[in-house]
This record gives sequence, C-alpha cells and structure tokens, in this order.
Amino acid sequence: MPAAIYVFSLCAFAFGLSEFVVAGLLTAIADDLDAPISLVGTAIAAYALGAAIGAPFITALVAHWRDRHILLLATALLGVGSLLMSASPTLVVLLAVRFVVGLGHGVFMAVASDAATRLVDPQRSGRALSVVWIGLTLALAIGVPLGTYLGSLWSWRVVFMAIGVLSVGGMLGLVLCMPRGVAEVESTGAGAWKGIQAITHPQLLITAGIGALVSIATFSFFTFVSPYLQQVTAVGVQWLSMGMLLFGICAIAGNLLGGFLADAMDVDRSIRLALVALTLNLLGLYGVASMPVPMMLLIGTLGICFFAIVTLLTLRLLRQAQRFIPAYSSVAAGLNIASFNLGTALGGALGGLTISYASLASIPLTGASAAVLAVMVLSLQGRRMKELGSSLS
Repeated sequence: MPAAIYVFSLCAFAFGLSEFVVAGLLTAIADDLDAPISLVGTAIAAYALGAAIGAPFITALVAHWRDRHILLLATALLGVGSLLMSASPTLVVLLAVRFVVGLGHGVFMAVASDAATRLVDPQRSGRALSVVWIGLTLALAIGVPLGTYLGSLWSWRVVFMAIGVLSVGGMLGLVLCMPRGVAEVESTGAGAWKGIQAITHPQLLITAGIGALVSIATFSFFTFVSPYLQQVTAVGVQWLSMGMLLFGICAIAGNLLGGFLADAMDVDRSIRLALVALTLNLLGLYGVASMPVPMMLLIGTLGICFFAIVTLLTLRLLRQAQRFIPAYSSVAAGLNIASFNLGTALGGALGGLTISYASLASIPLTGASAAVLAVMVLSLQGRRMKELGSSLS
C-alpha cells in the first residue's frame, strides 16, 4: 500500500479517538466543568451531528478542491479544535468546538476513503479502504481504553492535548506522503453546485439508506448494551467491560474481513451475506439473553458484522459514484458516513421506544427487523440495476 494510506489511517485514529474517548471521560468532564453528566453525554451527539453534516454537504462544496488541501485543512481543524477542547472553560464551549471538529471529521473520512481507492489498482481498493477505516476501529478498541486510563491518571484535558499532537503528526505525514493531485473541476461556483447535486443521485441515496438501516440495526441494541447485560443477562460490570473489549477487537477483524471480501468476491453478494449474518446475530442476542458466555461471543460477532458491512457499503457507494458521478466520488463516501451517523442516532431512539412500549429484552428484535429491511432494499435495488443494465444494452 502507498504510505499515504497508512497516514490516512493514523489521522482516522486521531479523529476516532476525539469522537469516542468522551464516553470514558464523562464523569471527569462533568466534575471539572460542574455540569450534569446527562448534558455532558451530548458531547458525543454534538460531534456525530457535525460529522453527519460535514461528510456529505461540506465535502460536496469542496469536491473541486485538491484532496491534499482538503485533508490537510481537516486535520489542522482537528489539531486546533483539540487544543481548544482541552482548554474549554464551560460545557457550551466544549460542545460548540466538538460540533465544528465533527464537521472536519466527516470531510476527512469521506475524502480519505475516496482517495485511498484511487491510489491503488481496483483489485486492492477494498483492502486500501479497510486500512483507512481500521484507524477508527483501533481508536475504539485501543485508544478509548487507553485515553480513559490516562484521563483518570492525569486529566481529561491531557487526553485532548495528546490528540492535538497526533494530528500534527498526521499533517506532517500528509505533507510528505500525499501525492499532489489535480483539481477535477476548475470553476469554484459550478463545482460546488454540482457537488451538492451529486448528493441527490437516487442510486447513491438508496445505498446510503441501507447504511442507515445497518446502523439502526446495530445501535438499537448496542446503545443499550450496558443495561441489557446488567438487567436482562444479569451480569456484573466485569462482563460488560469484557463485552466492550470484544466488540472493539472484533470490529478490527470485521474491518479487515470487509476489505478482503470486497476484493475476493462480488460486493453485493458479500453485503447480502453480511446482512443475513447481522440478522441472525441479533436474533441470537435475543435468544441467549440469559447466557453470559454466548452473549459475549455474539457481542463480538456483532462488531465483525457491522464493521465488515461499513467497509463493503463504502466501497459500493464509491463504485456507484465512479459510474454515475465520477468527478464527485468523494461525495459518495461522505453520504455513507452521514448515513451511518444518522442511523446510529435513530437506532438509539428506536431502542428507547422499544424499551418504553415493549421491553428492554426486545431491543435485539428491533435491530433484526431493521437488518431484514436492509436485505430487502438491497435486493430490490440490485434487481432494478440489472433491469436498467438490460434496457441500456
């Protein structure tokens, strides 16, 4: 792989750590800023909202810029934002800065995903994409536990200062390793407008909708994994910690598996198999809810299924974009990131409704229903694409 792809992964690790590490620092931040922990929890939502907006819309507006410039600016935003977060005097300031950094996160992941697939030959595009995304999964599996420990040892502010240092390293790597590309659209106004129009392409929107359903399926359960394990499975905090660790480690395996499958076989077939596996996994979580060991294994395989699908769907969107809107393929990656972020939020909301109107034990069934719907949408879209291909030929 070109060195630039590994630099993308390093930057993705820094962005992912910035997004997820707050989960392990909530209590420390709440105590330091004298704010209710329920409000501090919105720091994750503020960041995710920024990523959901930045990924498709800002990426579309700057799609005519050189990739190198976009990636450098987004990483610089992370560096400055991390320092501002570490110095935040109030929760309001922290939330505002996190929203802005989230915008940069969405743009970076969209452009880096697209650039990685163009830096290698098509036969290795899946693996290149998985290398970029593995930075995020490493942040979840290793960075968050380490950041939580350092935050308890010193201060949560030190953690964000360290992220700022990481971003500087990422910028140096981009300067040294990123090829100097050429902007594909010369006219700024026309390029920005066409980028916005590219977001509304129907085939891309359908694939993004599948991504949202996958996130709903996964996070309707995973958002409430803590009370589910403690109240339904009736296990202690040690089992919860083990489940979180397994999910993070298996997320790395899922990322790599998705890249391998994308290069080894038909992407649509791989996605269909992964969606069926996700459905069976969620049904299994419902069926063995009272059995701790099988629950741990299924939480791990949930991480495999979800992150394999993330990689596969990202590649599918990029290939669709290269077919339908070749000058704006980075917009497709942004649309994908937005769909997963919005699906994560909707999954939490649907999980909450399931608990309110049914029971906590039923939330895996809500997720399984969303996964089945994703399979149906994928099949219908695939059939439609074949019909279009036949009519054109």
